[in-house]
Amino acid sequence: MMAMMGGRFGDPFDNSGRFGGDGPFGGGRGRGGGRRGGRMFAGGELRLLLLHLVAEQPRHGYDLIRAISEMAGGEYAPSPGVVYPTLSLLVDEDLIAEEAGEGPRKAFAVTGSGRAELAGKDAELEAIIARLKALSEQRNRADSPPVRRAMGNLHAVLRNRMLSQGVETETAHAIADILDEAARRIERL
Repeated sequence: MMAMMGGRFGDPFDNSGRFGGDGPFGGGRGRGGGRRGGRMFAGGELRLLLLHLVAEQPRHGYDLIRAISEMAGGEYAPSPGVVYPTLSLLVDEDLIAEEAGEGPRKAFAVTGSGRAELAGKDAELEAIIARLKALSEQRNRADSPPVRRAMGNLHAVLRNRMLSQGVETETAHAIADILDEAARRIERL
């Protein structure tokens, strides 16, 4: 019965999905999402953004990840598994170079070829940066502590009622009716 209720381990409130992301098949818009299909950047956009950030000032990989995350207000951070191969590609293309430095982290600086590559790409960069900032603004608009608290209360009550006590079909329908009515009332606000 519990497994039929959905989610991992029969938890109807666990929307991690079997293949990651939201829903039963993944593809949600969590930390790695924002664009259709769960990808933040289209082909070449991360490469261009990393080149731009390194041109602003020499940076190491985790500093680049942090800078992108800050642009997105913490709503998105590229994984090291995509950043470091892209940095290696930029080095191979002679667009950035490793700087001599202390410690284990490699800092990268833009080369003359890298600056030339960036020339004329202002509009494309502005669009990428605007998309990241929109994630941050979207979060700020949607962030309401009282609503977040109420949603947490609802989640806890439903989880407790559904999982620890179980529900009869009639009770499940009554709960669904209450939730549907609440959704309708919120929609009309």
